[in-house]
Parts: sequence; C-alpha cells; structure tokens
Amino acid sequence: MKKTILLGLGAILAFGAQAGGMLTNTNQNVAFNRMMSREASIGIDGVYSNPAGVAFLADGAHLSINWQAAFQTRTVKNDYAPFAYNANDPSTNRKFKGEATAPVLPSVQFAYNKKGWSFQANLALGGGGGKCEFSNGLGSFERIVANTALGVTQLAQGIDGASQQLAPLGISNPGLSNIFKSPAYTSESYMRGSQYFWNFSLAAARKINQNVAVAAGVRAVLADANYYGYVKNITVSGVPLSMVIDKTKPNSANIELNCDQSGLGFTPFVGVDVKTGRFNFSAKYEFKTRLRLKNKSVNVAPSIGNLPQVLALDYGVELLNPNLAEKYAGTPYQSIVAGAQQQLVEKMTEFGATFDQTLEEAIGEFEDGKKVASDIPALLTLGAGMQVTDRFNVNVGFHYFFDKQATSYNNRQELLKRGTAEFNAGVEFKANKRLTLSCGWQNTNYGITDEYMDDKSFVVCSNSYALGACVHVSKKVDLNVAYFTTIYGHKKMTEVDHNTGLDYNSDFTRTNNVLGVGVDFHF
Repeated sequence: MKKTILLGLGAILAFGAQAGGMLTNTNQNVAFNRMMSREASIGIDGVYSNPAGVAFLADGAHLSINWQAAFQTRTVKNDYAPFAYNANDPSTNRKFKGEATAPVLPSVQFAYNKKGWSFQANLALGGGGGKCEFSNGLGSFERIVANTALGVTQLAQGIDGASQQLAPLGISNPGLSNIFKSPAYTSESYMRGSQYFWNFSLAAARKINQNVAVAAGVRAVLADANYYGYVKNITVSGVPLSMVIDKTKPNSANIELNCDQSGLGFTPFVGVDVKTGRFNFSAKYEFKTRLRLKNKSVNVAPSIGNLPQVLALDYGVELLNPNLAEKYAGTPYQSIVAGAQQQLVEKMTEFGATFDQTLEEAIGEFEDGKKVASDIPALLTLGAGMQVTDRFNVNVGFHYFFDKQATSYNNRQELLKRGTAEFNAGVEFKANKRLTLSCGWQNTNYGITDEYMDDKSFVVCSNSYALGACVHVSKKVDLNVAYFTTIYGHKKMTEVDHNTGLDYNSDFTRTNNVLGVGVDFHF
C-alpha cells in the first residue's frame, strides 16, 4: 500500500499546454498556435522553430512577446469489482477527472541581425506550465484502499480461525471478525501536481549565401515541480484503519506526499534553412537533455512493523504471545500451537504484502535527497513551405521525439514501442495589407504500449486544430491572435491488479484548449 500510493501520488506529474511530445511544449509562440506548421516559416518565432531561417530577416532587432492560457482535463474510467465495497458508492464503475489550468504561459523571442549574422535568445516554458488537480484522487488510489479493506477482513477471519484451533487449551477467540464484519470501506484522497520547465536559449545563425543559412545554439532547462497529495481517513467496516496499525495515533494509517523537485539541464541544437524559388526547406536537431531532478520531500506513510504488538495488546490475540510456543513445548499440544501460529503468520504476511510489496521502488523515486532521471528526448524537425501565390502559402512539417533513448525513472522508456511522431500542415492567406488569416492541423502519434499506460502518467494520440490571424498594425508591429484545440482519442484496455490478480477495464482520454496573443516588433 505504501509503495503503490506514494508512487501514484508522485507520478501524476507533467501537466503542460504542449502541442508536442511527452515532455516538450512546441507551442512557444502564438504564430504556431494559429498555423501549427512553422518549421519552414521565416519569422521571429523561428528563434525556436527555425533558428537558421531567422538569418533571412531584415537587419535590425526583432522582438516577440507572447501570452497563452491553457485548459486541460484528464479522464480515466475504471471498472473494478472490489469498488462495490465502497460504502459511499457501491458500484464497480468509477470516473476520475483531473483538471489543469495554466492561465499565464509567457514567452519571449529576440533576434538581432546584421550583415548576414543573427544573434538570438528565447525565454519560454518548454515543458509543464501549470497545475493539475484530481479532487477525488485516482483509480489506483481507490484500488489500493479496496484491496486493503479485503486484506483486513481476511486477516481478521484468519486470526479468529487460528485462535479457534486452540480453544481446547483455553485460549480465547479475539472476535476480530465481529469488528471487521465486511470489506466495506471509505476514504478521502486528493492529488495536485505542478511542473515548470523554464527554457532559456542563446543561438547564432549565419547566412552562407542568399539561399542557405545555418544555426547553432544551446538551451538551459531549469526544472521546478511540486507534488502534494494524500489518502486519509480510511475506514474498514466502519472502523478506522488506524485502529489496526496504532490505536494511539489517529493518523497512523494516513499517506501523505509533499515533494519538491528541481534540476538543471542543457540542450545543444543545430539547424539549417535552404531557400530556392518559391520553396523553403528547413531542419533542426535538438540533442537529448540529460536531466536529474533532486527531491526535497516530507512524506508520511504507514508502517505495520508493530502490528503483532497491536494485535496482542489491543485485541487480545494470545497466539501472538512469544512465550506460547515455549509453554507447550514437549506437550501433545506443541504441534497444534505451532500450526496455529504458522497459519497466523501466513495471514499476517499476506496482509503486510499489501502495504510493503516492492517498497524500495516507491521510496526510491520520492525519497528526500534522491536524484531522479527525467531526460528530455532528442528532437528532429523537418519543414517545407511553398509560396503558392503572393498572397497564399502552404507549410508542412514533421517532428520525431526520440523517447526510447531518453532515460526516465526505472527505465520506463523501455516499455515504449518507439518515439513520438508528429505531422503538421498549415496555410496562410493575406486578405489585405493589414490582415493575414491562417489555420493548421497537427497529428501526434505516441509509441505507447499497454504496459506503459497507467492512470498516474499517460498520453493519448491526438489531432490538434488551429485558427488565428496576424494583424499588421504597422510596418514595425504585428499582432498575432490564435486558438487551438486538441481532440484526443480513447485508449481502452484491460489491466490486471497485481495485488489481487483481478482484471479491470480502463478508458483513458484528455482535452486541451489554448488561447494566445502575441506582439512582434521590428526595429
């Protein structure tokens, strides 16, 4: 129980307003939000999407200031038979919904061009950027509570059964089955996670000639995250679970996580842009970012190390008397006592496994002072654009995130089939001298497997659609406004609870909506 809930509380992780890979926000400028395909465009937003192409802008300073607001939901449906023991909702079906908001996602791009050179800087949230809250926890939380309730009642029955064998010796039955009559349970759970991956990059680009430009740079990634959650006030058959663990401590059965994570990484990148006639082609490669997040945690979790003493002293379980075996040694009752104690030990061991199974895995990720692997994958982008007419142009692009080569905690990346692939397309139409209209589409296809998916951290393949406009306020000022939405599919699968061996059905999906406004200045 300790392992699974701590893991679940901490691993809900990355909320982001991303239109990109698992850990990357590619919408770092509102121009992307209104068109989706900017890899082959030449503009100040290219400081992120096409740094080599920025070298073709006019000499002088170029500045882009952007604001975005993002709103997401994550929904998981589970159908698990023991949920029927929930005293407040005796059904097997559950819907767990997380709501995430990021009302302020800022970004700034700057370039200074002179004599074929371009010196560039970018400040943006390259990952995360908001908070995600599950007000009623997650299905994995409730499954553990339901399994624990079953374990408590089975333990009570086992203790009574073992004690009953010694009734002829005058050893009393503690009657735990009368206290924990059924696995009916109640609990309270909550989860909140926030994550901010601040990016600051510096780059330089150079025009080789009038048709070719190259670029190189480096990005610093400063990660800052906090995860807080709990599962508390657990009762079984109306009795607080703490009464089994430690009667003197009402909170002894509560689980609480409060973990801050921080880290610093660096991302080198290179790019090239080639112009020929009405066509423009570009490519960019970002190297893998080695990122290790350091934990600063104050975690609370229950322990059943004193369970034998609790049962012996508080519930009168005479079978746990350490002198009992010695008392009957050499008598006809020796084997009876030993057999009953062995049966009790087996029941206690089974119950304890619910709490302590694979404990090291959970503590390993969120232990105070521990460093956790969280690499940002390498990224290859390709783009092609065509100026069809003087007023109409079309772009297409491709992204590939090397997710399987980016190390994550417990090498979870090895469960993926491949990295994330994205295809996009966008069009722009110059309605008049003052107004350019645009729209776009992007398909995101993750290389996920059933083994990779869980309710604590999941992704779902999707299609995004963008719409926006650029208002040319003057020769030196452009105003970008945009909106994009992401339509996610459903990932439906059958999973197995590792504690009970029971099958259950899961249905994963998400929503995402982003608004943006940006102003570009050319000096």
